[in-house]
Amino acid sequence: MTMHKLKVVVAHNAYQLKGGEDAVMEAELALLRSQGHDVALFSRHNDDIGSMSAPSLALQTIWSTAAAQEFEALLRRFKPDVVHVHNTFPLISPAIYWVADRLGVPVVQTLHNFRLLCPQAIFLRNGKVCEDCLGKLPWRGALRGCYRESRMQTTVLAGMVTIHQAMGTWHHKVTRYIALNDFCRSKFLAAGFPEDRFRLKPNFVDFDAPPLAQRNGFLFVGRLSSEKGIDVLVRATQLMGNAQVSVAGTGPQSNLLQGVQGLTALGSLSVQQVQQAMANATALVLPSICYESFPRTLVEAFGCGLPVIASRLGALPNLVVDGYTGLLFEAGNAADLAEKMHWAETHPQAMADMGRNARAEYEAKYTAESNYTQLIAIYADAIATKNAT
Repeated sequence: MTMHKLKVVVAHNAYQLKGGEDAVMEAELALLRSQGHDVALFSRHNDDIGSMSAPSLALQTIWSTAAAQEFEALLRRFKPDVVHVHNTFPLISPAIYWVADRLGVPVVQTLHNFRLLCPQAIFLRNGKVCEDCLGKLPWRGALRGCYRESRMQTTVLAGMVTIHQAMGTWHHKVTRYIALNDFCRSKFLAAGFPEDRFRLKPNFVDFDAPPLAQRNGFLFVGRLSSEKGIDVLVRATQLMGNAQVSVAGTGPQSNLLQGVQGLTALGSLSVQQVQQAMANATALVLPSICYESFPRTLVEAFGCGLPVIASRLGALPNLVVDGYTGLLFEAGNAADLAEKMHWAETHPQAMADMGRNARAEYEAKYTAESNYTQLIAIYADAIATKNAT
């Protein structure tokens, strides 16, 4: 799709520990600039939270007057065609949607997680999927302290969602929502979000795949935390006995990796090191026990011709075709995961075929070129819609 060069404001509140959302935002920003668009970044970083009092942070989460004023000054000075929001929690706040609307600028919001539906953002409680707040006021989450096991912090989050629901922010101030796949969109529609405002666009990774090596062993890449199913992976490794599993990443459950036969902790790796590890592995393992929206590591794996062994949960069964681009196992079931890993080890040709299929899937759906076409189409749609009102 051809379009005149746009002026885009990208808004994002960065996390203390850089994650997939930050990487996706940076990749899209770089993609737009590489195509000649004029992009301004409006950002906050969670490192600033430490210097704030709890009441001040709570107020900013719900409505940050300072962020709104600075954002308005940027819009008046830069005069963008469209605003693209990735994350406003907690320092930017939804106040910026109202600023953009008042100035007549269309807003596109990428929904990287389920925070507007669930205070914890991933529909997980006590190691199990929980949808108790879906389509309802999130008071249950507040009482349970689902966010960081803190009733106070969860109450602030629940208050932000509830207040802006009552104000009409989610229904009237966002021109277009980007859902990463059908599963994610279905959850927002079930909560009553306006269907006509949703467009689908997956994540992408722009890179040259490293040369393939002799594939051996399994690879996990990600944060070492409970929702990622680290304990499931550890138990599956122990059940196999002779498995070779490499784990790239850091996090609160890194201690679970210690002393496990066949498991190698790689720590934090660079992007290039991760991709080389993917070129060497038999399969990427995604043992998540929560609803994943769209793991960036899955796209990287497909780009490296690496099949994926994933939990049969949430969006993952839509992203990994069982027996074609990888294997699926029952979420949380270490024995089932061990069985799939054993099958992968004993069927190298079938896994090689799945790897080629995964690469073809990447080339068809997840390249920078494909993503750029989709993103510009969404911007054009949002701009036309806003101009028509």
